[in-house]
Amino acid sequence: MNFADRLMDKIDEKQSHVCVGLDPRLNQIPTEITDKAVVEYGTTLEAVYHSILEFNKGIIDAIADYAPAVKPQMAFYEQYGHWGVKAFEDTVAYAKKAGLLVINDAKRNDIGSTAQAYADGHLGSPKFWGDQKLESNSDSLTVTPYLGSDGINPFVETCRDYDKGIFVLVKTSNPSSHELQDLESGGVKIYEQMAQLVSKWGEEVVGTRGYSAVGAVVGATYPEEAAKLRDIMKKSYFLVPGYGAQGGTAEDVLASFNDDGYGAIINSSRGIIFAYQKEEYSNDYQEAAKEAVVEMKDNINKALTDADKISW
Repeated sequence: MNFADRLMDKIDEKQSHVCVGLDPRLNQIPTEITDKAVVEYGTTLEAVYHSILEFNKGIIDAIADYAPAVKPQMAFYEQYGHWGVKAFEDTVAYAKKAGLLVINDAKRNDIGSTAQAYADGHLGSPKFWGDQKLESNSDSLTVTPYLGSDGINPFVETCRDYDKGIFVLVKTSNPSSHELQDLESGGVKIYEQMAQLVSKWGEEVVGTRGYSAVGAVVGATYPEEAAKLRDIMKKSYFLVPGYGAQGGTAEDVLASFNDDGYGAIINSSRGIIFAYQKEEYSNDYQEAAKEAVVEMKDNINKALTDADKISW
């Protein structure tokens, strides 16, 4: 089973296409969590670690039955140095124990041995002191493609060797993505040319259920472009950011799915983990996250059903 096979099995198990982004902003974590950490550890980075980890564990407990995957954004952890990285590692371990797949949103890349080191550290198993290994618990990784095949091949090989996956940035959800991604070369937009490369890179790592371990990041905020990309990358799974807080809706993400009802995992971060700050949800952060993820799950499934793309 490749990564896409495992992801599809989890989607079937939860009957959900939702990915929950774990982007902990310290000033939005409930004060009962942060105050407790400060009392015990002072205003230190160790208190930041405990605040983030307790918050993430609470979110994971709340959403584990309704989402197949979580997506921690590495920047929200790395900014706090080794304590933040420890919070990331312990969050990943807790999510895996809860039966969730983990998409590491770190957007890494380089060439040659450096790309291999990124691939080993985030997906595979770097060696140290002879034959000792450090196994990565992340199931997949976001990667930037600007360096071309030299920067992608080590990740693809690691995906094959360790049954992991990657999501290549193709058409991102941010407003300025057009500045580069929409430029044309030979009458073809850059994001379409990138999609052709993604499809090629993924040919050798297609799983038993017909999808490649090499996927693509395609923003929910660009549904027309997503429809074009779906035709180009028929065997690639889409990681779709931009739902909710960035304006994407259930109808907007339909174009990212194939007619079989698969092909896309839809991410929401702020809209779920900080739902407790909105009037329409509970003021308990765990209950609010549960309410928000169930609502998102149901809305996407309804949109798929209405479009005759449901897979169950």
